[in-house]
Amino acid sequence: MSAKEDASLPRVAVINLVGLCRRHLGEDMPRITKFTRKNGNQERLIRPTLPALTCSAQATYVTGTLPSEHGIVGNGWYDRFLNEHQFWKQSNALVKGDKVWDVIKQKRPGFTCAKLFWWYNMYSSADFSITPRPLYGSDGNKQFDIHSQPMGIRDDIKKDLGAFPFPSFWGPMAGIASSRWIADSARWVENKHSPDLSLVYLPHLDYDLQRYGNKDPKIKKALHEIDEVAGDLIDYFEHKGVTPIILSEYGITEVNNVIYPNREFRHQGWLSIKEEFGKETIDCGGSDVFALTDHQVAHIYIKNQCPELSKEVRASLESMDGVAQVLEGRSRKDAGLDHDRAGDLIALSKEDAWFAYYHWEDDTKAPEFARCIDIHRKYGYDPAELFFDPELALPKLRAARKLIAKKLGFRVHMDVIPLDASLVKGSHGVIPEDKADWPILCGAANQSVPTALEATDIFAVIQEALLP
Repeated sequence: MSAKEDASLPRVAVINLVGLCRRHLGEDMPRITKFTRKNGNQERLIRPTLPALTCSAQATYVTGTLPSEHGIVGNGWYDRFLNEHQFWKQSNALVKGDKVWDVIKQKRPGFTCAKLFWWYNMYSSADFSITPRPLYGSDGNKQFDIHSQPMGIRDDIKKDLGAFPFPSFWGPMAGIASSRWIADSARWVENKHSPDLSLVYLPHLDYDLQRYGNKDPKIKKALHEIDEVAGDLIDYFEHKGVTPIILSEYGITEVNNVIYPNREFRHQGWLSIKEEFGKETIDCGGSDVFALTDHQVAHIYIKNQCPELSKEVRASLESMDGVAQVLEGRSRKDAGLDHDRAGDLIALSKEDAWFAYYHWEDDTKAPEFARCIDIHRKYGYDPAELFFDPELALPKLRAARKLIAKKLGFRVHMDVIPLDASLVKGSHGVIPEDKADWPILCGAANQSVPTALEATDIFAVIQEALLP
């Protein structure tokens, strides 16, 4: 009898509800709360990995190791050989170490895994995968699309579900439609292929928690929306005999202070600025010092790793309002961030602060990509991309017209993003002091799982749920 024919072997769906914390459970999420606490069960706290960022957290979950080992030190890093910054790359080869599905395959013949919108999803050893992947025309035009494995899934699923609603996945129109499509794709893959492990990424909470913070009443709507989508998905998997596990990557805390390290480095004369299209950009390879910012973490790269300059830079960072700690040497190693991709110095903000990539001092000199959704060219993560510029008249109409023009094949400058970082009210990256802001694990099949976990423990939790 093959493993697929053995109905006694468990199947599991790990549903990643980004930003979900213990504080969100209750009347605003009745279905997730009921699922979490049925039969007297309780959610389990996960001490978040450092940095508590999407790419690092997911790499830790699927390898059971820290960034110093798997190499994902954030959502981006600076390549010292190419002299280029790299953000939101997708090749699974970047994540070092055995992945949880590979380990299970060695012990369970016939085992299959579907990886749906979890990061580093291209060319992995997962059997089925779907990930966002725009197409770029030779004329510079960008067309929204997905990448899949096997390749044929891409066309088949779009015929059945329609095109992936890319504008709702990221940007000022980000909302529930993308998470709903991903949930539908998980059902589609289950109906077609019945994988033994489904990894499903539902990002909806991430948007409004960053826009408004935890305390804004608008969050209730987002909680109810994802509760319905995830609740339906849980019911579906249970009906199919698949055990759902809910987890999250990090919690988002209220912020009211923006730190601009590159502006300070510019004042010190360490930043090399070059002009492109009449605007100012950072010449990373020519700079003595620059920062790649990533929510509440900033990787600081120092030319030639000069010890004397490093002391000056550290002093500069520690004098910035909102900086809580600077990791270097032993402290960098102890934090699990001792890797070539990491900055020579790593600055961590206080919980109520975050780092913005801005280096210009005059908004008319901001890079031409600054007012666009451009997650690859910016020198850091830019949550201002979640907002329309409030100074624009009828911004949604303006964006809609530009999207239509883009679909017609015209080259369009989607300059609808504000340059006001203070609009952002929620962030993440450091380990919150209040455990109510830690990620959680709900519904693990093995009730012997401890009530408090390290992020590296998720690797074992998934294995234990799937191995007889």
